[in-house]
Amino acid sequence: MEFTKKIFLFFTLIIISSCSEQNVPANDNAVEQSEPKAVGIVVTANPLATESGLEILRAGGSAVDAAMAVQATLSLVEPQSSGLAGGGFLVHYDADTKNVNYYNGREKAPMGATPSLFLDENGEPINRRDAKNSGRSIGSPGAVAVINLAHQDHGKLPWADLFGPAMKHATEGFAVSPRMHNSIVSYSENFHRTPEEGPTDLYEYLFTDEGEPLPIGHILKNPEYAETMRIVANNPADFYRGQIAEQIVAAAQAMPNPGTLSMEDLANYSAVKRDPYCSSYRELTLCGSALPSSWVSVSMVMSLLSEAPEFSPEGADDPANWTLLAEALRITYADNNAFIGDDDFVEVPIEGMMSDAYIKDRAKLISREQAKQTIEAGDPWAYQEDQAATLNGEDATIENVGTTHFVIVDAEGNAVSMTSTVEGYFGSLRMAGGMILNNQLTDFSFRYEDADGNPIANAVAPGKRPRSSMSPTIVLDENNDFLMAVGSPGGRNIISYVAKTVVGIMRWGLSPQEAINLPNMVARTEQVRIERDRAKPEIIQALRDYGLDVFESEGEISGLSAVLKLEDGTLQGGADPRREGTVGILYDNEIQ
Repeated sequence: MEFTKKIFLFFTLIIISSCSEQNVPANDNAVEQSEPKAVGIVVTANPLATESGLEILRAGGSAVDAAMAVQATLSLVEPQSSGLAGGGFLVHYDADTKNVNYYNGREKAPMGATPSLFLDENGEPINRRDAKNSGRSIGSPGAVAVINLAHQDHGKLPWADLFGPAMKHATEGFAVSPRMHNSIVSYSENFHRTPEEGPTDLYEYLFTDEGEPLPIGHILKNPEYAETMRIVANNPADFYRGQIAEQIVAAAQAMPNPGTLSMEDLANYSAVKRDPYCSSYRELTLCGSALPSSWVSVSMVMSLLSEAPEFSPEGADDPANWTLLAEALRITYADNNAFIGDDDFVEVPIEGMMSDAYIKDRAKLISREQAKQTIEAGDPWAYQEDQAATLNGEDATIENVGTTHFVIVDAEGNAVSMTSTVEGYFGSLRMAGGMILNNQLTDFSFRYEDADGNPIANAVAPGKRPRSSMSPTIVLDENNDFLMAVGSPGGRNIISYVAKTVVGIMRWGLSPQEAINLPNMVARTEQVRIERDRAKPEIIQALRDYGLDVFESEGEISGLSAVLKLEDGTLQGGADPRREGTVGILYDNEIQ
């Protein structure tokens, strides 16, 4: 690790030195040149992906163009988190029209999936690890379809030009990063080493001939992925038919524990463009992904805090302010667990959940003095015209943390906030076309009804998209101009991570980096979890004094990316130090 740091420092010094030399005039008669102006930004969880996005922006590409290059690169260099055989949600801001659009690329369950997909012969949920690391967890992937759909609306460069960076890294090789190595090590006991355990492709890809995890700095090539890129670059529809589709289906249906994903499932998959959910917050407008994502929960946290007792001016430094945030999160998670699902299949009381009257009612639960001992779901159905036909049961969903997020602003002011995922670490542990296949179906509830016989909103159904906690966010100012974009990976904890960052920037006056660096606090059950090494002891004690059961965690696996436009138009970015995030700046003199 120390060697790696020295190498990084060495190359950084070379770059700085080189840049400094280029800025020194050759003689006293040299024409004075103006300083380059920052006009765009790319923030991702991996430096190679950040550079891939910048490369496209330098070529005159749009934010969506850069998003495809970023996602294609992440699929290669961050296989533990995301990939083209996964899915995601993309929120886009159009600077010309000042419109925000939402593109849904969530995976779908195969038509052969049944409500008992993850139950044993006795009707009991099977072991989560066995469910995840199997063919039955694989859904029809949506990443290619969703970015292609957005590209049709907002792309500038030809589709075929967006895969150059990823193809180069796949062909020439890339250095295994510390996080990728550590992910392999931490999950090493789960990989299939023999055909009896499951397909061994991923084990053979990520381990040496001696059976050791690939070391940091190992140059890893992936010619199969380069071929996948060549096919997709030629025609994105060919991802869902022909050679690639055949490989995906074969891997999903391979023994043991095969799934039912078919060629028809892939051929019939389509991403969806919908209006985003938007809510007012003071003079600002918050917008994000619609169902089956959980962005409405981020909106709910902010709305509750508008009606709750005011934060003190001390912001993040006042421990009492953290108690108010924790209570807003607990209320929000109670409603999220009860109501959020795929609204193509179940009734969801969105109108009620976002209504001012319902928010005011729920905010009454927040007190400065003491936390509520228990918080149950509210009744948002009472706040909208359409009433529920059925009562939703108590949810039984467990989400994992194999996800990534990135934000991009191009030279014309268009912005992308995208969260994508393969669900758990290294997805289903199955590969096809050089890609990790998702285990997205384990985002469904393993049970389809609760102990009282009430149907669960997020139960498995053929063709259904599982509920997601992914919450890509874009914030507009009072003139509907772009102000901020933010999002994070982290499974069910995403709502907490994103809400904390939005609060840090919009309520506590912090920069994106300062807000990201704040301790992550997750309050989704009766227990509140907070990062021990980042939270001041006064904050932890205040939460306990407030009456909360506090667990001091060793750390949270967030991967926040954020960008904020300052009053002078400057773009200020922040990347999560908990991963390998980097902020890349596009300067006006770099654009071709």
